[in-house]
This record gives sequence, C-alpha cells and structure tokens, in this order.
Amino acid sequence: MTEQQLQSPSLVQLAVGAIRRMILAGELAEGERLIEERLTEQLGISRPPLREALRVLEQEGLIVTRPRRGSMVATLTDQDVFEILTLRSALERLAIELGVPVRFPDRLKAAQEALVEMEQCAAAEDRGSLVQAGYRFHSSLIALAGHRRLEEAYASVQQQLLLCMARNLYAREHYHEDLNEHVARHRFLLDLVEAGDPTAVLAELAVHGERSFSEIQNNAGKRSASNS
Repeated sequence: MTEQQLQSPSLVQLAVGAIRRMILAGELAEGERLIEERLTEQLGISRPPLREALRVLEQEGLIVTRPRRGSMVATLTDQDVFEILTLRSALERLAIELGVPVRFPDRLKAAQEALVEMEQCAAAEDRGSLVQAGYRFHSSLIALAGHRRLEEAYASVQQQLLLCMARNLYAREHYHEDLNEHVARHRFLLDLVEAGDPTAVLAELAVHGERSFSEIQNNAGKRSASNS
C-alpha cells in the first residue's frame, strides 16, 4: 500500500477494495485484529469511512466484529475449508459436464479476459488482485454451462471461496510454485476447455484446485465420518 491518500469517487469503496486486497494477499492474516488507528494512517482516511468500509467487509464475510474486541479478519476452520472446496469441486464438475465442448464461443471471452488480468497481477506481484481475478476466471468456467441456478450457487459462496483461494495461493507460492506458474496452470486449463474435451478438463480440475489442501480435506472428511 502506498502512502498516497485514497481519493474520490468514494472513500468507502476504495477503502473496502484496499482492505479486501490486503486480506486476500495475506498482508492481514486470518484472525488478525484490525487496528483502526493503523488503517486510517495507512489508507489516509478518517474513521467514519473506515468504519463504514469495515461494515461492508463484515457483510461480505471477510471480517468479523466482536463486542469489546473490535474487528478481525475472518478465520476458516479445516472443516470450513473441506466443505467449501468439496462444494466448489462439485459445482465446477457439473459446469464442465454441461458446458464443454463450448457451444457458444462468446462465453469464453470472460475466462480469457480474467486470465489476462491474472497475468498482469502476477507480473505486478499484486496477490490480492490476483486472487480476485482467479475467482473471476473460475466463475467464468461455471458460466459456460448457461445454468443460472448453478451460477447463483457458486456466487453464494464467493467470499468464502476467496478466502480459500487466498490461503491456497499463499501455500502454493511458499511450497509449490511462483506466481507465473500459478497463472500458467490456469492457462493450461483454459487451453483444455477451448479444445473441447470435457474428460481432459475434469482430469485437470481434479489436480488443479487445491492439492495443497488434500490433507485437510482427508482429515476433515474422516472427522466428519467419525462424528456421524
């Protein structure tokens, strides 16, 4: 974050965007308390627009506010991650089964544009924006099916998916791949979609999404089974 103060069109909107990117980039960690004095100085705004921005982010589910404890970044449990990612996998699988081969080439435009944005974010090392562009890429794959209720179901867990994708990007960058390799995986996935082979796309999706969370998924699944 630069020291340049946030300006119009809306201090609140700009503060929301800035704090959201900080959360998704891992600059504000899960469970970290948001210190108003620090954020007003960092963003160059007063407390009223900051507090309104925090209310917006709380409605989105990216932060939580507790009486007498203030606001902090939302935390996902292992079970949360397991449930979100298995739901995501099921929705994306259905979208590919219904939408590939792509019958309407115009539907590919959104995925292509999101991929270009991902490449730009990776080059700029803007991790928060990269996570959001990555969500738009995957959301555009959902849209290939032309299935409104499927799109609505995917959008209903958008903020939770963003938190999972942010955690995944952090893990992958530290243990598996750099930002350019991260984008290259998405380029390869889009190439398979454009080639029109749903079996190949599904096979790539099976290893594409969250391999760094496989242990979490397995452990959470075992715990869920033992509690049933």
